Amino acid sequence: MHVVLYGATGKAGSVILKELVDRGHAVTAVARTPEKVRNLKNVNVIQGDLSDPAEIAGIVKGADAVVSAYGPPPDKTAEIIGATDRLIQGIERAGGPRLVVVGGAGSLFVAPGVTVRESGHVPNEWIPIADAHIQVLKNLKQSGINWTYFSPAAFFEPGQRTGKFRLGKDDLIADPQGNSRISFEDYAVALVDELENPRHQRQRFTIGY
Repeated sequence: MHVVLYGATGKAGSVILKELVDRGHAVTAVARTPEKVRNLKNVNVIQGDLSDPAEIAGIVKGADAVVSAYGPPPDKTAEIIGATDRLIQGIERAGGPRLVVVGGAGSLFVAPGVTVRESGHVPNEWIPIADAHIQVLKNLKQSGINWTYFSPAAFFEPGQRTGKFRLGKDDLIADPQGNSRISFEDYAVALVDELENPRHQRQRFTIGY
């Protein structure tokens, strides 16, 4: 499978890149600073960003799938909305490879009709990125492309690749003690599983231990 990966130098993106390569996929890694992309076999690194739908179309045309692990600057979280909109436009122009977006947990439900964002438990400094991701998901739902939005658990952090996790749809996954977490490594496993065996096309799904 040929996968175009945006955000390959980020915390989650770099782990997703390694998982793709380890499982034999060819990757085009798109980065503003190509020299920061990990030097791995079967990775074609090109310079680019999410600023121009025409450029995006040229890069993704002919690919089997596109993964966006793009993370906006901490002080400009709303930039992920426009960046994803331009990615959608580029994919439309290219004839539509599938898009998988590394999402957020804010729109997951913790009780009937109550999201993580609305629960009162989200620290103030996380609210801007949660709100931006909520809008990204809305825009994906309104698009005509084949999209998947993959929400991590509440705590999304470096850890181990265990291959043992649970998947769900729209409800936050937590353990009996109420802890909701997933490692970058196991998230990457589940994301590549989804690319290889699509089960959530034009849907959101989530993961947790």
